Amino acid sequence: MPLRTSFTTILAALTLLIASGCAVTRGQETVSAYVDDATITTSVKSRFIDNKDVDAASIHVETLNGNVMLSGFAKNATEKATAGTVAAKVSGVKSVKNQIAVRP
Repeated sequence: MPLRTSFTTILAALTLLIASGCAVTRGQETVSAYVDDATITTSVKSRFIDNKDVDAASIHVETLNGNVMLSGFAKNATEKATAGTVAAKVSGVKSVKNQIAVRP
């Protein structure tokens, strides 16, 4: 019986931690908007990883209410433009603000 009680306690603690991590922040109106933004950010980053013309490690992605902001550094203007195009094609993206700096 003590094992079952311990398992239940751990499960309850994890549930509380996960639920509190879903708090609405940074201007999102609902938890759903927060989750949607996190999904968009993850999708953009994964497409950067899949694209050989974009260095995903050098580009930071932030999403707020479907509006994506790209920042970081690109090797050339082509990489910057490609990153913007890739981000714009992700489902749920309303706009892309491409603030990536091109290294000289």
